[in-house]
Amino acid sequence: MNKTLLIIQREYFSRVKKKSFLLMTFLVPLLIIGMYALVIALSISGGDNVPTVEVIDESRELGSGLKDKKTVKFHVSTESLEQAKQRVISDDSAFLLFIPKDIATGGKPELFSQKKAGLSVISTIENQLNDQMRNKMLEDAGIDASTLDKIKPDFSVVSKELTLEGEKDTSSGAAMAVGFAAAILIYMSLFIYGIQVMRGIIEEKTSRIVEVVISSVRPFQLMMGKIIGIGLVGLTQFLLWIILSGTLMTVATNVLFKDKMDVVKSEMPATPQSAAVQSGPGTDIVKAIQTVEWSYVLPAFIIFFFGGYMLYSALFAAVGSAVDSDTETQQFMLPITLPLLFTYIMSFSFIVNNPDSSLSFWLSIIPFTSPIAMMVRLPFGVPMWELVLSVALLIGGFIFTTWVASRIYRIGILMYGKKVSFKELGKWFMYKG
Repeated sequence: MNKTLLIIQREYFSRVKKKSFLLMTFLVPLLIIGMYALVIALSISGGDNVPTVEVIDESRELGSGLKDKKTVKFHVSTESLEQAKQRVISDDSAFLLFIPKDIATGGKPELFSQKKAGLSVISTIENQLNDQMRNKMLEDAGIDASTLDKIKPDFSVVSKELTLEGEKDTSSGAAMAVGFAAAILIYMSLFIYGIQVMRGIIEEKTSRIVEVVISSVRPFQLMMGKIIGIGLVGLTQFLLWIILSGTLMTVATNVLFKDKMDVVKSEMPATPQSAAVQSGPGTDIVKAIQTVEWSYVLPAFIIFFFGGYMLYSALFAAVGSAVDSDTETQQFMLPITLPLLFTYIMSFSFIVNNPDSSLSFWLSIIPFTSPIAMMVRLPFGVPMWELVLSVALLIGGFIFTTWVASRIYRIGILMYGKKVSFKELGKWFMYKG
């Protein structure tokens, strides 16, 4: 046991002291927040090359009503259609919108250009033409369009969770975001740190260092030491990312929405004006985040992260011991990673929309898929017996895969220059020597 602890200590401190580890640990939260800020800023500002659409309106009704937007500008032309088409042929950046006379009776507007228009340009044209045609049809029917536009209910469902202690606010959007984030983090970590275990074993095997090490340490102790040591590195990095990201988000929220947060905290009389000020994107996001039971989600994340990592890293370690180079690992990687890939895809397309379905339940119970599936379901609320059963089976799955991997590892770690197949791995597993 002492030798395993020494290997864990060596694997852990040799990695956390690297400049690359420190750099990635502190840079990733900054890069993620900076990336989202840049995306939002660019989306708000729009592009620097706004296309101008020449409009030929034979209907004499709709063209003049087209309004300039951030993504497109309009100019009503008096040219003939053929003249305008010739100009489009000679100018690859020109756009020509033709509105036919019979647009009110089924005619279709046409957009001519040398290159395909962006989706935002087409969407803007369609929306404005549809709005104008709708208003015209309402006017012809004797209906006041402005009055009709004012009659637009804007309900938003307020989610409440009933408990023995009473009612409390919930947010499906926040639950979805937390589930997605946890699924992505675990999916990435199982690959990144599992492959680190596999490559570390391959490097020690090819450099023949392992021959010296196992003269004083049993192969099983070496394998477990590497798996646990690298797993603790990953766990440390993720905990630091969570702490740093939370701190940065808190600072950003206080800076960007300081005025609104001050209003919320101040003891103002309940008036319609004060209620309007207290609502907004910043306060809505903060309230949604506060509905997540972090004291319940974070410990579960640590358990499923480490349990899933231990399960898959044992398999990666077995593969690393059986081959001599990275190129030889490809035939073994697909069977190992397929359950992860399947669950990852299902998380975004099915589980998040049906967290209580039978398929979601079984994916969150089976050890090979539960680290991702359960974390997607957890923010929506999972019965305690399901969570306990999932954790118990994950621990049992880890013990089983470690036992299987150790029987392959003890033979493969000293096997050189041999092309290994699944049949050969089966022989190593059954070997009783």
